[in-house]
Amino acid sequence: MTTATTGHGLESVPTDSLLRFALRTDATLCAALGLVIATAADPLSRLSGLSATSEWIAGAALVGYGTALYLAAGVPQVRRVGVGVLAGNVAFAATAVLVLVAGWLPLTGFGAVSVLTFAALTLLLAYVQYRGVRRLDAAPS
Repeated sequence: MTTATTGHGLESVPTDSLLRFALRTDATLCAALGLVIATAADPLSRLSGLSATSEWIAGAALVGYGTALYLAAGVPQVRRVGVGVLAGNVAFAATAVLVLVAGWLPLTGFGAVSVLTFAALTLLLAYVQYRGVRRLDAAPS
């Protein structure tokens, strides 16, 4: 963990804690949501308009991504991971909205609201990750 001192040498303040927290929160929420989606793929498919197979694959992918991200959040130089995940989250949210607006998936009203909610939460996590990266950039070396 990267630390910075106050100049007095009396305390050590972690500067990467916000970024690690944001990444681990992202990882935990993705894995948990993925587990719910994969487990309930059949009933969710009737609500969302997607096939049960698509729901299961999306859920399994979220579990895998969440697991990998949680592990990546523990690397010593977490800034690079944070920037990559931040960029990926923004790209994912933009792509999800594009797919929704273009009507490329046979989503029901519930499915569309779910996509928009997931994109909004993804952007919220991206913002916290951005703040974490900025905190690292502002920390004294």
